[in-house]
Amino acid sequence: MKFLSTPRTLRTARQTALAVLTAFSLAGCLGSGDSGTPLDLTILHINDHHSRLDADTVSLRVKNAAGSKETVTTDVGGFARVAGAIEALRGNRTDVLTLHAGDAITGDLYYTLTSGQADATLMNTVCFDAFALGNHEFDEGDAGAAKFIDFLRTGTTCNTAVLSANVKPRTGSPLQGKVQPSTVITRQGQRIGIVGLTVAGKTRDSSRPDAGTTFEDEVAAAQREVDSLRAQGIDKIILLTHIGYNADQKLANQLSGVDVIVGGDSHTLLGPDGLKDYGLTPAGPYPTQARDKDGAPVCIVQAWQYAYAVGELRVSFDGAGVVRSCGGQPHILISDNLRRNNTLVADPDRSAMLADLRQQPALRVQAESDRAKQALAPFATQKTAFGQQKVGTAAENLCLRRVPGTKRDATRSSLGDVCNLDPRVIEHGGDIQQLVAQAFLEQGQRFGGADISLQNGGGVRVDIAQGDITVGRIYTLLPFKNTLVRLRMTGAQVKAALEDSMTFLLAASGNTGTYPYTAGLRFDVDLNQPAGQRVSNLQVWRNNAWAPLDLNATYRVITNNFLADGGDGYATLKAITGDAREDTFLDYADSFLQYVKARDTVLRLPIELYSTQRFTDTP
Repeated sequence: MKFLSTPRTLRTARQTALAVLTAFSLAGCLGSGDSGTPLDLTILHINDHHSRLDADTVSLRVKNAAGSKETVTTDVGGFARVAGAIEALRGNRTDVLTLHAGDAITGDLYYTLTSGQADATLMNTVCFDAFALGNHEFDEGDAGAAKFIDFLRTGTTCNTAVLSANVKPRTGSPLQGKVQPSTVITRQGQRIGIVGLTVAGKTRDSSRPDAGTTFEDEVAAAQREVDSLRAQGIDKIILLTHIGYNADQKLANQLSGVDVIVGGDSHTLLGPDGLKDYGLTPAGPYPTQARDKDGAPVCIVQAWQYAYAVGELRVSFDGAGVVRSCGGQPHILISDNLRRNNTLVADPDRSAMLADLRQQPALRVQAESDRAKQALAPFATQKTAFGQQKVGTAAENLCLRRVPGTKRDATRSSLGDVCNLDPRVIEHGGDIQQLVAQAFLEQGQRFGGADISLQNGGGVRVDIAQGDITVGRIYTLLPFKNTLVRLRMTGAQVKAALEDSMTFLLAASGNTGTYPYTAGLRFDVDLNQPAGQRVSNLQVWRNNAWAPLDLNATYRVITNNFLADGGDGYATLKAITGDAREDTFLDYADSFLQYVKARDTVLRLPIELYSTQRFTDTP
């Protein structure tokens, strides 16, 4: 991807004159007359690994020996595979940066058992140059984030800079002195500024930072730090952001002086359209081209999720520090153990399938790093002992999807297009989110009574593939330390809470995690309607039949304490206090554990029990 250099505020007069000249002479657009030394830089990056240190499973469509496409499964990701890829891609080169764009922790039993120590240990097998704080670093307050940073800096020669320009810890916070707005790293004798950025509203509303710790507007904080670096004569600037792919593109348009954005938060797969032939659906090109507010080029990348991929971005700067081209690709990290119906594929099909996979450079058969495997081993033993107990069986894939439709959150499923393109999932949302809501309802009914349950789509973290369901998988599914809360709400308050969610979904930050899943309640959604009218045809299950929600009646609503405290924008729930709120102190993950154990075999619910009956998205 090549760019025409264009003027940018804060450039020197000579740089501006050079850019004007290029407008008249395309032949000079790649840096003729540069006053400095060009730089070719490679950025290796990951994001949102969420304590997912073990390999997972992915479904891919590949050609067999007969030349026909069939779906097989193989291992994908795992941090030892990430470390192996970075070791191989970095080698002994001196032009490489390694970056992590946040949300290293929460999401797997490794975090539950070690509070981030396992993650820090594995990250230090890579020695990232910089790490941006994500929203989930604050799931256990400032102390939880500080504890993870301490793990990252203990017993290692790594010097990973922990960055966020817009996080302002409260006075006396354990985070004070542990986070810096930016860092400057030298490669091949040239200085490169890296600025961290944390999604503001989502962290404040959907995690648990300390009261008094604030999150500044992302645009203002980023521009201030970029200006500071450029005032020091640093003309190559990377934003390391945890705000999401769409927000990154908008951010680029609002800033001056940024060259590259390496992002996270939205779990976005970027890559070539050719990945669709293999059953994966990228949301955009890698890298994505943008322009800043002055028309200067900006390269934007993200590397999917859960240690599944390592991004490799190659950026070429001219002597004036202007991006003249950027390219590269994601490396989706897979093994060569191809399986058909849980049985290893043998030759000649295996050889044909591997040859087909090699035709797509974004799919990388990658060996694990021995050093990283050794570092993980003691933590893996601890996890295995706790999580290996089988509690039931999924008779079919239970797909993950936060929001119905095809516009939002359409590539999140780790099972690939078997879930992402499932018409049922597109129309009604995630199977697994709906089952969790059902489990909450039944647990609430067992302990004190409940009429309706409510769970946010983003609080359910993984698909459950057909096969065994273990304790470990359930605590990966529901990894947060939440309890169930019973609220006494009028029908009008129930509707208002759902409308809160839709408002939060459509806000500038576009938080898909807020989308509601309920049991004992179903409804239609039309996001084109005005606020307060987006949720309609609400019906509750009463006396073995569906009946209209009575706005004046009182209902017992079971939810998690995160939502009851107003997380993910549920302001109506936060206002319910006193005798109308009861903390059951029931572990929310245990509710699903009990649901599975009671059935032994788990299936999708019937369509009529899905909370979203009809969904209409914005154009």
